[in-house]
Amino acid sequence: MLSFKPDTKLEKLLKALQGRMAETCTRLLSLADHERQYLNKCALISTIGASTRIENAVLTDIEIEWVDTTLSANGRTTSFEEKKSFILDKLSSDRERSIEEVVGCREVLNIVYQQATELFPLSEITLRGMHHELMQHFPPARHYAGKYKTVENRVVSTNHVTGQQVNVLEPTPPGIITDMAMQELVAWYNDTLREAPWPLLVATEFVFRFLAIHPFQDGNGRLGRALFLLALLQSNDQYLTAITPYIAIDRHIEQNKTHYYRVLNESADGKFQSDPRNYRYDALARFFISMTDSAISDIDIYRTRYSNLQRLSENALTILNVFKTSPEKRLKVTDIVLATNIPRRTIQYSLKTLTEKQFLQKLGSGPGSRYQLVF
Repeated sequence: MLSFKPDTKLEKLLKALQGRMAETCTRLLSLADHERQYLNKCALISTIGASTRIENAVLTDIEIEWVDTTLSANGRTTSFEEKKSFILDKLSSDRERSIEEVVGCREVLNIVYQQATELFPLSEITLRGMHHELMQHFPPARHYAGKYKTVENRVVSTNHVTGQQVNVLEPTPPGIITDMAMQELVAWYNDTLREAPWPLLVATEFVFRFLAIHPFQDGNGRLGRALFLLALLQSNDQYLTAITPYIAIDRHIEQNKTHYYRVLNESADGKFQSDPRNYRYDALARFFISMTDSAISDIDIYRTRYSNLQRLSENALTILNVFKTSPEKRLKVTDIVLATNIPRRTIQYSLKTLTEKQFLQKLGSGPGSRYQLVF
């Protein structure tokens, strides 16, 4: 059972969210498969980008979309290693760690979306395997990928403008305390998820207790947020399971990162508690409800973008693909003429359309204007 009892206000928020999810699910079911696939990809890219940037990676969503498209051409698990040099050449080697984090996060999220049902009941072996997938492309992590920590760690929030670091949580020490806490957490999750009336609250407690333990040497934040989605997908709530593949909750956590870390700290008084009933979950639950509700609004944005994409002319699509093959570049009209052989006047008209439909952004004015992708 849950370690806390939601009050009347929290239940009211949950019921309102439930109603909105039911309405949104009805609309989603009426869409064509291709449009739902597009919405799912938008949510995937946004989630990867936000989750890795929360941990200080630097890739933009459009760069992540390009990486995803490049790797999707070859679905084998070795595809990143085969194409790593090509990707680094495009995006510059000084961003290597960010790219490695993005690819690891992408692989874990694909597991979450595609295998959630098969992975219940959850096991520590599954968690270790997901962590291994998350870290396997980062060479310094290969000796601890998929293994519980052997050195003390902590949850720290860093202000990259001032360089100031603030301790958010003091987790368990490595060894027997971490091992026992993880055994208890996984057993509790399997016993509680499908019995509690509000699975989103189970997901909240599960992920918070995971973060308070911080069982792995690195990657706990990214894995914890992936586990939140996994819990929603494994629940018996038909609306949660139906809507989760189409929303990017992490995008809104990224936009509220300071609040996120503050609530994590306040929920535990900054340190691991051996008795989970000593945590204060209400504020964190309200935070996740708010982030989920905000993420649902993105579906309409993605649908508008999809509709605009379907109405683009053949020339506009050709020009858009030029930008997608070079996500790191800001292109001038002359560059596009050389890449496509489309007449300059047609290119200028298409660029105006692509800018108005928010596929591109215009930088500068006059003959020196350049254009760049928008996600």
